[in-house]
Amino acid sequence: MSLAAKDVPPKVAARVLDRFQEVGLVDDVAYAGAWVQSRQSGRGLSRRALTQELRRKGVPDDIVRDTVDNISPDEEWAAASALVARKLNVTRSLEPAKRFRRLVGLLARKGYSSSVAMAVVRQVIADEQRAHDG
Repeated sequence: MSLAAKDVPPKVAARVLDRFQEVGLVDDVAYAGAWVQSRQSGRGLSRRALTQELRRKGVPDDIVRDTVDNISPDEEWAAASALVARKLNVTRSLEPAKRFRRLVGLLARKGYSSSVAMAVVRQVIADEQRAHDG
């Protein structure tokens, strides 16, 4: 809840927030970094989805941009691949085209572009097939 919602006068709120920043209690950069790490590894979110979440949380655009720009394409690919790999068992009984659509849809809902989603799903399914045939 914001200080304004608690009827704290704006000058007092500004002093409180300044003091919190001085002692490290308010650190948008650290918050954004921790949020991105947690949400990408835990939920497999794309850079686009992470950007939207941070903006909704009120993180300044320059910090959002810097934080999300630190995610390499390889890290984003790895997060998407891990998410798809976690869903392989529950989709195994589906016919191949339906399975492919479901997994691509999963990545699309996490903010991945259709081209990335399709490429990741193709790769993970091919890896699964090689391991099975192997």
